[in-house]
Amino acid sequence: MRRFLRPGHDPVRERLKRDLFQFNKTVEHGFPHQPSALGYSPFLRLMAIGTRSGAIKLYGAPGVEFMGLHEENNTVMQIHFIPDQCQLVTLLDDNSLHLWSLRQHGGASELREEHRFTLKGPPGSPPSATQVTAVLPHSSREVLYLGTESGNIFVVELPSFRVLEDRTITPEAVLQRIPEDNCSRRSCELVEALQEHPKNPDQILIGYSRALIVLWDLQNNKAIQHFLGSQQLENLYWQRDGSKFISCHYDGSYTQWAVSSDNKPAEPLENTVPYGPFPCKAISKIYWQTTKNGLPYIIFQGGMPRASYGDRHSISVIHGSQQTAFDFTSRVIDFFIIFSSDPAAEFDDPCALVVLAEEELVVIDLKSAGWPAVHPPYLASLHCSAITCSHHVSNIPLKLWERIISAGSKQNIHYSSMPWPIDGGTNIAPDPPQRDLLLTGHEDGTVRFWDASGVCLHLLYKLSTVRVFLTDADPNDNMNTLGEDEWPPLRKVGTFDPYSDDPRLGIQKIYLCKYSGYLAVAGTAGQVLVMELNDEDAEHVVDHAEADLLQDQEGYRWKGHEKLRTREGPVRFEAGFQPFVLVQCQPPAVVTSLALHSEWKLVAFGTSHGFGLFDHQQKRLVFVKCTLHPSDQLALEGPLSRVKSLKKSLRQSFRRIRRSRVSSRKRRGAGGNASEVQEANAKFDQDALQEMELAPVQRKIEARSAEDSFTGFVRTLYFADTFLRDSSRHCPSLWAGTNGGTVYAFCLRVPPAERRMDEPVRAEQAKEIQLMHRAPVVGILVLDGRSTPLPEPLEVAHDLSKSPDMQGSHQLLVVSEEQFKVFTLPKVSSKLKLKLTALEGCRVRKVTVANFGSCKTDEYSENDLAVLTNLGDIQIISLPFLKLQIRYPCIRKEDVSGIASCVFTKYGQGFYLISPSEFERFSLSTKWLVEPRCIVDMPEVTSNNHVHSKSGTENAARKSSPGDSGEDERKSGRLMEHALLNDEKVLKEIQSTLEGGR
Repeated sequence: MRRFLRPGHDPVRERLKRDLFQFNKTVEHGFPHQPSALGYSPFLRLMAIGTRSGAIKLYGAPGVEFMGLHEENNTVMQIHFIPDQCQLVTLLDDNSLHLWSLRQHGGASELREEHRFTLKGPPGSPPSATQVTAVLPHSSREVLYLGTESGNIFVVELPSFRVLEDRTITPEAVLQRIPEDNCSRRSCELVEALQEHPKNPDQILIGYSRALIVLWDLQNNKAIQHFLGSQQLENLYWQRDGSKFISCHYDGSYTQWAVSSDNKPAEPLENTVPYGPFPCKAISKIYWQTTKNGLPYIIFQGGMPRASYGDRHSISVIHGSQQTAFDFTSRVIDFFIIFSSDPAAEFDDPCALVVLAEEELVVIDLKSAGWPAVHPPYLASLHCSAITCSHHVSNIPLKLWERIISAGSKQNIHYSSMPWPIDGGTNIAPDPPQRDLLLTGHEDGTVRFWDASGVCLHLLYKLSTVRVFLTDADPNDNMNTLGEDEWPPLRKVGTFDPYSDDPRLGIQKIYLCKYSGYLAVAGTAGQVLVMELNDEDAEHVVDHAEADLLQDQEGYRWKGHEKLRTREGPVRFEAGFQPFVLVQCQPPAVVTSLALHSEWKLVAFGTSHGFGLFDHQQKRLVFVKCTLHPSDQLALEGPLSRVKSLKKSLRQSFRRIRRSRVSSRKRRGAGGNASEVQEANAKFDQDALQEMELAPVQRKIEARSAEDSFTGFVRTLYFADTFLRDSSRHCPSLWAGTNGGTVYAFCLRVPPAERRMDEPVRAEQAKEIQLMHRAPVVGILVLDGRSTPLPEPLEVAHDLSKSPDMQGSHQLLVVSEEQFKVFTLPKVSSKLKLKLTALEGCRVRKVTVANFGSCKTDEYSENDLAVLTNLGDIQIISLPFLKLQIRYPCIRKEDVSGIASCVFTKYGQGFYLISPSEFERFSLSTKWLVEPRCIVDMPEVTSNNHVHSKSGTENAARKSSPGDSGEDERKSGRLMEHALLNDEKVLKEIQSTLEGGR
């Protein structure tokens, strides 16, 4: 009857679970997917990026990050910071405006949406009447000017978003102040740009699409001066002193205009087509920046000759005789210049150009010679080449960390040494408790090492495997080299390069030993490279070895891609990880599993055809094992095979249906015709069959046929020093699990260190376990006598782990897609199981052992299994009793790529791709939590230009005009009252006072 008893509620364990487990999505690493808008506050020194999905992200100094999401999920079209405030306004493609504020809560700043508003016209008016095309936050911080498609300019009060109808600037009002022979009604259609006079806040510059530009007096509601261009207007920019402005146009030209007080049509001072005389693309945005030496910086987007360079995405910088057109590999969304924001400064003195492209952020140092790029501390373009795999290593030793950083710094010598110029806010998060690495493999054959210790995912070092192989592209080619007389002077910038020279170079598996510095990477064409860390450049021959995984089979013919051709002779490698041996699998199929044991100097690798073991110290193949089933014809097709037989697919589908019907009839009849393999495993699964018959809540799972395709696909490899032959002697062993539910175990004889180079490593198959349900094996783990997972290689030698208990009996945990099963060693008899698919209806996709520490005391921690299912749920299962502790929904079940990309850490955190360019970081632990925690203090600008530090919740808007001091005080009082009523501490004090009085 014990079978039917349900475990009771254990309050002690429930309290402990609350101290151990907690699910949080903490931070998004990488570059925002599909950015659509850019904003910058020179006052706060914060940058904002909006996306097509309605997200808005703010960035400042490294570690200062905020994120908000519009409920509508519409595209963010424009972002504008309110001058001298911790506020910003966003315009969405549904024509709605949203006011966001940075407010303090719990000792840190938060981004909150305060108000939303949609501009509406009179009944019966067309949508274009109120379609916002230009937004100008006025320096008074009280109003927004909204230019529309109809030519109307509406004035909206802040923060209430109330339309001040009596201050609307209509096309009719503008035309009344302009002579009729200079323009018509159509000249005032579609407001393209609005710019406030830099010295006089009572004047704004209005630019209409049909090249009419009007300088408007806000106080007297009249036109001061108008300007007529000959080409469609794109944008405007004031010079710092307000005496001139510059306009850019659709034909690729820009024009300089002088401002005067008479209302006569002004003549242009200068009209320039920088890349003429041939037809050019539009210049969509322009800056004119003054400097102390008298030569201005002219910076503009576009303007390239249409015929030859119409497909280029460029931003040009002109400074005297210097001219460079920065060429981006993806579309430019927007850009801004960081320059002196001090109103008393006489010159702009620009220091940096910040460009938001569709796939990356690029910052150019305008102070240094040659205008080099600045290495970004965040917003890394993770997908500069498509990510193909990930590997996380926790708690990196300091020496290895410093060597990796040293190798990376030698690669970054072409970057500028300028400090990161976007440095607003203060990071108040605690320092990371340890050094963590996230390694990403890419389609172009590179491996990137990221600092994943804190909030900012920072690139430390990039490793390329291309030099080992012969490809169509020469690695010594330099895309940035230009001839002296080349025109336009294009220079490629950025790291985004989605094109791979050869898809076979793609990295599929990575394994790094943090103690020895050995690294193994495996690729799409069956290549396995073993590397070691070298602090200096070196030139050496890479040894080659072939592993024929079909050597004992006949009648098979590989139909997939060929192996990569290797370079003959010595190859020069940069400082860092340098390959010293290449193992080439035959057939050259994708490497599906990889394991490295740095203490035994062995590397194991598996494909869809079998697995092998290689001694990288003696550079000798130890053995290979073919796991291919006679029906595994698809395994010989290869992932890059262009043609797939439709008839074959249909035939296999019908055979599968027929087999399922036959097997169901057999189950209804006598079960005496079972195969020998099934009989051999019946004793292991007898209790499982009884449970399946007795437990009514379990689903009935049909056993998979041995003839299903890809049964020989090797899913997991695992090294262990355990008891395999008898209970008195333990020995090194290699375990392999396949897609068909088979587990192979090999005894290894590794010679002692003194005879390691003289005697060969020997291997002998000791066990073969066939799971009855034949589900793919996704994880193998050996538990020692204390039911603790065996430590990593060299972990005990570095005094970072206890020695495993070799006195008690060891246990083997086999995790398949459908169930967890514990066997005793060395007899391999079934001891315990948890049938996940039968109970939960889900399948295991990822599994790892994680250590969870209590948030209440440092004395207690435990090892559990972190499991990700095909439904996107994360389950924590205890060891060794396989009890489900807690379940969290994490990833949408429809997000197949997100589930496939998930990687767990050793201490209960994880990463998965939410887009091709972004990792979502989550935590399952109460103790290990990496999330942004920062504060933005707003300097308050008063009328006498003194600056005081004040928090974002306590700021009060003040006019600079001394005559309105009474109104200023009233407004300050209202804002202070509003801020106080939003302060939780103040509200609690008021409540306690009222309760005490009552």
